[in-house]
Amino acid sequence: MAFSDKELTCVDCGLPFLFSAGEQQFFRNKGFANDPKRCKRCKAKESVGRLPPRGEAAVTRATRGVVATIPFKPTRNKPVLRSSRVRGRGKVIPFRAVAS
Repeated sequence: MAFSDKELTCVDCGLPFLFSAGEQQFFRNKGFANDPKRCKRCKAKESVGRLPPRGEAAVTRATRGVVATIPFKPTRNKPVLRSSRVRGRGKVIPFRAVAS
């Protein structure tokens, strides 16, 4: 099937945008049945802020009392393991959340 460029209208901003033949072929190969409804700018604005911001937490090493910062807030009262332990090597060095 031969594809040709289409001009569509964005449902958010109302501006026309091009749905190229290459994009149409990509959509068909992925199994998408419908044409896009939003231009690339509006789609990018929509996707920003979907994920909640990640917090940081201070943890202390159980054996030496060294304080470190991790890029997430631990849930439950379980130890946080060093990444080398998670990969299956090294000693178990648990960290506990520091009381704030």
